[in-house]
Amino acid sequence: MIMAKAVPLFSGSKGNSYFIGSAKEGVLIDAGKNCKQIEQALALNGVNIRCVRAIFITHEHTDHCAALRVLAKKYRLPVFASAGTLRALAMSGKLDPATDAFVIQSEIALGDMLIQRIDTPHDAAESCCYRVTAPDGKAALIATDMGVMTDGVRQAAAKSDFVVLESNHDIEMLKTGPYPYPLKRRILSDKGHLSNDACAAELVELVKGGTLRLMLGHLSEQNNTPDVALRTSVCELERAGMKFKNDFTLDIAPAVTCAKSVIF
Repeated sequence: MIMAKAVPLFSGSKGNSYFIGSAKEGVLIDAGKNCKQIEQALALNGVNIRCVRAIFITHEHTDHCAALRVLAKKYRLPVFASAGTLRALAMSGKLDPATDAFVIQSEIALGDMLIQRIDTPHDAAESCCYRVTAPDGKAALIATDMGVMTDGVRQAAAKSDFVVLESNHDIEMLKTGPYPYPLKRRILSDKGHLSNDACAAELVELVKGGTLRLMLGHLSEQNNTPDVALRTSVCELERAGMKFKNDFTLDIAPAVTCAKSVIF
């Protein structure tokens, strides 16, 4: 059986993209850097871009689709997203009209993989996250850009072997930071981003349920640090009686790609 892996290529306010698959085939979840950067990030992680079967876009914000128009056209990759996201991408010129684009309603089989869509609450046209199941039945969920955790995302995470969950900001850093008040209010809203505290609370329940391979994603550069995010989650998990590195693994998705992948 070919082992599947999740590769966090980029994560954060300046760009997001993940590869999930194997040496044989895989998919990109978002393409939020330029085409060259994504090509280089895949190569650094030993992934042949010709193995990418499709691009799945979570929503139309530029940090999730900056390379979409060029990347999809260059490699003739189909694009999947919600109907609202595809409309928003087309209207903003982020999707080439000649690219094959398809609405994913709930799930789709692609090669030997199954990709499921789970809707998320975010200030976008029709945002979602994706869960990818490998041929061996193991699954990875990439869940960021949501103001609150929903039952749908929670259930998908509980059934996954590896989960990237948003840990966007430290609430006090955000409140006392330089962002204008309307932006702070947007981030803290039910259609904004998950805080470190909210993420940590969810991770406790995930580990209790048996999901033990975890990663924090989409950290804010202005209102968070990797150390603060990691410490918040680890402290909450250890408070619940779980030992870091013994009972669970927890890492930070890199803002800039490095040779980092997770076998799930």
